[in-house]
Amino acid sequence: MKRLALLAVLAFAFLSLANAKGYSVILAHPTKAGSVQLKAGEYSLQINGSSAVFTSKQTSKAISIPVKVENGGTKFSQTVVETTNVGGAEVLQDIELGGSSTKVEFSN
Repeated sequence: MKRLALLAVLAFAFLSLANAKGYSVILAHPTKAGSVQLKAGEYSLQINGSSAVFTSKQTSKAISIPVKVENGGTKFSQTVVETTNVGGAEVLQDIELGGSSTKVEFSN
């Protein structure tokens, strides 16, 4: 009976991960996100609690970055990446996640 319960819990956890909402993000230039330097390219972005996980679509390498997650109140129609130029380098400020009311802020 305990094995069946454990299998049910593992199956539920796997389904939760498989159904986690992912967002596509394209960075046109190398961009600093928090203390991490991301290369230019296309990424899949998932939010796991207070971490943003960027997975490169070219290399499949995943990078986890601490973030502040806010509820914007209204749904964003599209995913929008906001960067600023600091000393000639792109710095990620925040991302509004399309189809949700979630805004992710990066501390730099």
